[in-house]
Amino acid sequence: LSDEELESNFKYEMPADLRVQFTNSTEVYFDIKGTYVESISNGESSKVVLERSIIQHAKICIENSEDVYDAYDLSKKLKDDIDYRIDRYAKCICRSTHNFITWLKEDYRTKLRLYLRDNFDRDFEIIHGKPPEE
Repeated sequence: LSDEELESNFKYEMPADLRVQFTNSTEVYFDIKGTYVESISNGESSKVVLERSIIQHAKICIENSEDVYDAYDLSKKLKDDIDYRIDRYAKCICRSTHNFITWLKEDYRTKLRLYLRDNFDRDFEIIHGKPPEE
C-alpha cells in the first residue's frame, strides 16, 4: 500500500487519557468520508458535513459537562480530532492548500464554541433530561 492509501484508511482514535473525559458518550468517532458521500448522494452541500461534525462534537462535550465552561474546556481538548476531521474533509473536497486547511480548522473551532454558547442549555436538557444547574 502507498502512503496515501495507508493514510486514507487511517481512523482517528481518541487517546485513552482523553477518552476518559468523555465517559458519558458511547461513541466519539464521526465518519467524515461516509457523511460526505451520503450528503453528496442526497444532493446536499458538502458544508453539511462540517455542520454535522460540529453538532456531534458539541454533543459529546455537553454529555460530559456540568456547564458551558466545562464544555468549552472539553472542546479545546479535541484539537487532534478536529485536525483529523478537517484533513479528511479537505481530501473529500480536493481543496487542500495549506492556508485553506488552516482557515477551515480555525473556522471549525470558532463554530464549535459558538454552537456550545448558543445551544448548551437546550442540548443539555435534551441529553440529561434536566436543565443545567445555575
